[in-house]
Amino acid sequence: MSGRESPTASAPDRQLLAELAALAPQDLAMIGLSGGSFLMGSEDPLAYPDDGEGPVRELGIEGFAIGATTVTVAEFAAFVHATGHRTDAETHGDSLVFTGLVAEGLAETSPSVQATPWWRQVTGATWFHPGGPGPTGVAAVPGSTLEGSNLEEWARHPVTHVSHTDAEAYAQWVGARLPTEVEWEFASRGGLEQQPYPWGSVREPGGVARMNTFAGVFPSRPTAPVGTVPADAFAPNGFGLHNTTGNVWEWTSSHFSAHDQRPVLRGGSYMCHDSYCRRYRTSARSAATPDTSLGHTGFRLALSL
Repeated sequence: MSGRESPTASAPDRQLLAELAALAPQDLAMIGLSGGSFLMGSEDPLAYPDDGEGPVRELGIEGFAIGATTVTVAEFAAFVHATGHRTDAETHGDSLVFTGLVAEGLAETSPSVQATPWWRQVTGATWFHPGGPGPTGVAAVPGSTLEGSNLEEWARHPVTHVSHTDAEAYAQWVGARLPTEVEWEFASRGGLEQQPYPWGSVREPGGVARMNTFAGVFPSRPTAPVGTVPADAFAPNGFGLHNTTGNVWEWTSSHFSAHDQRPVLRGGSYMCHDSYCRRYRTSARSAATPDTSLGHTGFRLALSL
């Protein structure tokens, strides 16, 4: 994000916002876990040691509840509709969008990020306009997972372009919180020990994808639609959680390290590809500043029991 104030990130259309909010479920879909001990981290060759994935250590954890899915567009719409919350992306005036998902006509005015040129800094990109400003919040970019989607379909996708600050505000509104990093990994593993994926050791059992990551040659030659899929897409893990790897990165309440106080992100996203980012694994970690918003980042909730 640019960090500048801007009037260009307009508030969502009230009628469409109300329609989205009406699609939100009335109750939180939370899964209670009794806790216990598990082996956290990884020293597997696929791991990134510099990210602090290792060493493997045995940790104990108290019982807690965690969302079966990430928070959806409809659920976040209900929050905005009820409270008038203005996200960090709206305040700053822009957010980062994958180059293949920038709304029509905006590419020329959306500069790429020098170190990661597949990201575009798009003025007016928000949770409601994930590709940038348009007639509705539904992205219509050819080749995206949302191409041809209607409001009801988009409502089931994870909300994106939300900062850690936005996620905490939503959690407080519903009477919940963000999971700690330890809780997140315990839940993501689904009861399996030291497996890289929530379902086991093989990334695509029988050649069938079990998560939403980038297919093809990253970033310019995808062989499948790019973007988010519904928050409950793909089979759940052994604890009943959907999409803890791939689809969207998820904010946690933990800090990256004693010397790096940025909030930890877990799970990887639809942009992960083994050519540059193998962070679609149960132990993988990343971090960002609390006001950062990106088109591949969302969150799920937790509750203390």
